[in-house]
Amino acid sequence: MRFPADVPSGGRLVVLQLRVRRFFCPEPSCARQTFAEQMPGLTRRHSRWTERLRSALAAVGLALAGRAGARMARAFGVSISRSAVLRLLDALPEPASPGPAGGWC
Repeated sequence: MRFPADVPSGGRLVVLQLRVRRFFCPEPSCARQTFAEQMPGLTRRHSRWTERLRSALAAVGLALAGRAGARMARAFGVSISRSAVLRLLDALPEPASPGPAGGWC
């Protein structure tokens, strides 16, 4: 069972209850003996949040950064530390930078 937190709805905390399957590899030389079923687009491996909540927290973090972002997230019902907000920002991909204007090389 997995219980990832989702974006609050109507001021209430939302926690999903997912039943995932665990697979076992019978091959003794396999480096990984067990495999857990993943829910693409909904969760990530070892994540306590849904992708929707992760993107909402990242947007708050981009706007307000650490401590202020954590306070804003708490205002809409998500408990998160300022360092977790900063880790979310650090994990975001770098934005694509535009090339030089005029075709300069």
